[in-house]
Amino acid sequence: MGVRSMNPEPPVTSDTSEAVTPESLRKQYESGATVDELVAASGLSYGTVLNRLHEAGTEMRTSWQTRRMRQDPQARRRLAAHLRALYERHGATLTELAAAGAGTRRAARRLLIEAGGAVRTPQQTLQMRTAARAAERHKLALSLRARYEAGATVPELAEDCNYSVATVYRLLHQAGTRMRPQHNHGPVRDPRKGS
Repeated sequence: MGVRSMNPEPPVTSDTSEAVTPESLRKQYESGATVDELVAASGLSYGTVLNRLHEAGTEMRTSWQTRRMRQDPQARRRLAAHLRALYERHGATLTELAAAGAGTRRAARRLLIEAGGAVRTPQQTLQMRTAARAAERHKLALSLRARYEAGATVPELAEDCNYSVATVYRLLHQAGTRMRPQHNHGPVRDPRKGS
């Protein structure tokens, strides 16, 4: 999803695939982004981006229409609002905004300010991304706890999530999970209810 830059980490979303769904790509394209820019921003291949745009019923433009659209004040406002949302909600960098439709970092900065956004320092971006990653990790830990308490084993969870067993144990511990005795692979029983 991110572009190769000094900070290669992609913007964090509530669901990492959210920004590359056919509908999301269509919305970005209709806000003025080109197919090349969507390829750079999403990390998908050119063909995949085209297929997803077609799947979402997107009406394709010529490069001349794209230039004209970018000169259109209403389209510019839509693009600026879209870039501000990426910047503020997902922690995107100016470089990533450039790839998501602005064209250059300078244009991204100008559009962001036009949309009422404020430019962050690199330190603020780092803090925002760190907080978002911590929130995602907490959500994952709670999800693993629920599955563990429903009877899944740690090795099963590790295999499903593509994590090491040690990482799953750490996440379960962070979620305050009451661990079953070793070799007892059934759901956790409430001792007050008896067996």
